[in-house]
Amino acid sequence: MKKTNAVRFLDSLKIEYQLMEYEVDESDVSAEAVAKKTHLPLEQVFKTLVARGDKSGVLLACIPGGGQLDLKRFSEISGNKKIEMVPVKEIQALTGYIRGGVSPIGIKKRYPVYLDESALKFPLISISAGLRGCQILLDPKSLSKAIGAHISPISRSD
Repeated sequence: MKKTNAVRFLDSLKIEYQLMEYEVDESDVSAEAVAKKTHLPLEQVFKTLVARGDKSGVLLACIPGGGQLDLKRFSEISGNKKIEMVPVKEIQALTGYIRGGVSPIGIKKRYPVYLDESALKFPLISISAGLRGCQILLDPKSLSKAIGAHISPISRSD
């Protein structure tokens, strides 16, 4: 497997992780599909969303696969009046990653990252390795420390 920027970043910090590869169906890059293919509970598979705040600019939110980003709460926690999701066509230019493969680590430019507090319920969580078809399994505390993530209640389940 080709080393992604996310993997190189973790290696440089000597952070322990496991890689999990799976077959990708390009028509379904959802967290639900990833959870099913990696045999992990959906709430342990975290998706990285790219948003833009009216004061902060670009922000990343890592939330459980089955959760929804609570934009109102996210705005308050991040010091914004309003937050909107970044259009899919802008994601690669901002992060270096494509939709379905956005990782909170190894991104082109450092943006504030918010990790949903539910991650701390698990000894390991799954995040994208920076490309479709590969997940990184790692300790959420190590992830948070490595990227300076804010741990906050930013998701809700509908």
